[in-house]
Amino acid sequence: MTYSKQQSFIDKETDFGPDNYKPIPVVLSKAKGVWVWDVDGNKYLDMMSAYSAVSHGHSHPELLKVLHKQSSQLALTSRAFYTDTLGPYLETITSLSNFDMALPMNSGAEAVETAIKAARRWGYRSKNIETDKAEIIVADGNFHGRTTTIVSFSSEPNSKDDFGPLTPGFISVEFGSAKAIEKAINKNTAAVLIEPIQGEGGIIVPPENYLSDVREICTQKNVLMILDEVQSGLGRTGKMFAFQHSDIQPDGLILGKALGGGFMPVSCFLSSSEVMQWLTPGSHGSTFGGNPLAAAIAKRALELLDEEGLIENSRVLGEYFKNAFIEMKSNVITDVRGKGLWIGVEIDPSYISGKELSMLLLKKGILSKETHETVIRFAPPLIITKEDIDWAVNIIKETLDEIVLEK
Repeated sequence: MTYSKQQSFIDKETDFGPDNYKPIPVVLSKAKGVWVWDVDGNKYLDMMSAYSAVSHGHSHPELLKVLHKQSSQLALTSRAFYTDTLGPYLETITSLSNFDMALPMNSGAEAVETAIKAARRWGYRSKNIETDKAEIIVADGNFHGRTTTIVSFSSEPNSKDDFGPLTPGFISVEFGSAKAIEKAINKNTAAVLIEPIQGEGGIIVPPENYLSDVREICTQKNVLMILDEVQSGLGRTGKMFAFQHSDIQPDGLILGKALGGGFMPVSCFLSSSEVMQWLTPGSHGSTFGGNPLAAAIAKRALELLDEEGLIENSRVLGEYFKNAFIEMKSNVITDVRGKGLWIGVEIDPSYISGKELSMLLLKKGILSKETHETVIRFAPPLIITKEDIDWAVNIIKETLDEIVLEK
């Protein structure tokens, strides 16, 4: 593989953009389904799905039709007017998730900010928490976005260093411990905001009874249970929503990424009428949130998850893929975890770093990315086939075997 042509594009990004990412050194220019190509024509299996944003696969033909039709008809008006796409989309998403209402936004971080504002208003106006005293309990190792408020409760020092003054009102406790949450609740607690599975944290799966215990505690203490399913939602874990594995219903749900069908940023916050009633005119909004194009795409993206069996495919092939890693019995692998087509493979750093392994896989035609230096995430589009997975497993096993031999 040569990088001469690619290097010019890499140099332009480096010269004219800040160094706030460390991309894998490959320049992508085309994609279809589960495959992507670089500017030199090299082909790769996408095991990233843009952090679950491309769950339907690249350029899904049905979503492409919606994109073309709606963009030629009406793409943007702002929420100053009603449109004929937003209502049907909201009806679809609330029906699927069993919530009363949904507030549409664009990025996942915007939806998290919406949840925070909604929880605080509910705390003051429904629970009668003293003004400016509301607290929200979060989990250590969380990742909810990059805004000033959100990084204020991050556990990652580099996420918040020199971005202060940080926003108060958040209490962070051990992830996976319902007892830690219960202990942290006081009269000022408005909500608990957690991920069902921590994605950026390294695909960390909590104990089986965690969410059900948190649900019970929040109900008893009159505290909102809000789940961030920006990455884990919409079929990624083998259920429409990750919380369904625990047979519970949260008080609030944050969705994004796959909601845009791989075409544009779409997110939302869902909750009850009791919580949403306090978001009155002027209190919150977004020029692009719920725009006609986004609403049309999101509605169809939701429908396709069921119509094309993508959730069941995630469940079945996710289990198959996960077991394949376990059966490798490689000395390089120290742990395999995840649900559905969302798998974290922990590697022994004495053999190789996560970044180095990602680079080796890149050379063999697999796009992957490390997190926390020692975890490789595998999250392909939900349309992936068993044949695609078998091909990837052979490549990965071959690579790990070579690493052990070289050691």
